[in-house]
Amino acid sequence: MNFSKTLIAWYLQNKRELPWRDTNNPYYIWLSEIILQQTRVAQGKPYYESFVAAFPTVDDLAAATEEHVLKLWQGLGYYSRARNLHATAKTIVNEWNGFFPTTYHQLLSLKGVGEYTAAAIASFSYNETVAVVDGNVFRVLSRIFGIELDIALGSTKKEFQKLAQELLPLDAPALFNQAIMEFGALQCVPKSPDCLSCVFQTNCYAFAKNKIDVLPVKTKKVNVKARYFNYLIIKDSNENIVVSKREDKGIWHNLYEFTLLEHSHKKSLQEVVEEIQIAYNPTTLVLKNEKALVHKLSHQHLYIHFFELQFDDVIREALPIKEVMQLPMPIVIHNFMVSNYL
Repeated sequence: MNFSKTLIAWYLQNKRELPWRDTNNPYYIWLSEIILQQTRVAQGKPYYESFVAAFPTVDDLAAATEEHVLKLWQGLGYYSRARNLHATAKTIVNEWNGFFPTTYHQLLSLKGVGEYTAAAIASFSYNETVAVVDGNVFRVLSRIFGIELDIALGSTKKEFQKLAQELLPLDAPALFNQAIMEFGALQCVPKSPDCLSCVFQTNCYAFAKNKIDVLPVKTKKVNVKARYFNYLIIKDSNENIVVSKREDKGIWHNLYEFTLLEHSHKKSLQEVVEEIQIAYNPTTLVLKNEKALVHKLSHQHLYIHFFELQFDDVIREALPIKEVMQLPMPIVIHNFMVSNYL
């Protein structure tokens, strides 16, 4: 089996037309790769287009405010990606004279750029012969070549990297890297792949051994933490609302939110109401959602209630709702505002 030849032939027949495939500009490729980390193409494509429209060059991105960058990123999650994106744009302008590093090892020095992203930029922009290894590549190689090592282990990553590098054709690294990622995204999908139409069916270890559902092997499990958020929508006599920037280094760093009352364990709504009454003594207090709104993050599930607190006086730091909506905020708060106040 000539793996790379078969794979590239499949790719040329089946590839999607995507805007970042029409260029070898490292800025656009870097932008797309950061957006597509932990994100499906269908979700990420509109964000990519918005960023390119707002910031046509790396200089434009570097000159933007962090709030503008975070607002455009709103809803994509993993907001550290956006902060790193902004920081790296400044690094490229200030330390690299506005030009991207041109080698894999130089690219690794950039904030937020790991081995996979560096390999993607190096191969797509500069045709460097370095193989990409991500979740799609793990899945494709483990199934076809029968690699039953635990992908949660660092040593396994090295094995996959070595195999991918051996399979990489020296005369077409960019094409091969695009092809193997696309094959994992469209054909060799995580669940219920269409093996009968697969070009590798007769050579696939997992198909022959009936191990499609168990490869790749991943034993490490994520511990999901429950957190209980009670958001207090503090409104003054002008109907303005109090929001503040989240300074905590955890989730949603530098995004804006309502006043937060967080508990480490579930409390009854009556207990929460009494706590709010004692601490704030509002003129009126309205629970906006009796059933907790569940917002699922990779390592945390947030159980959220919103309470509206009305006060009769003017609160100096409170902002009009239109101004609040211009600020970057967690998508769960943005959606709540759209549903309840616009």
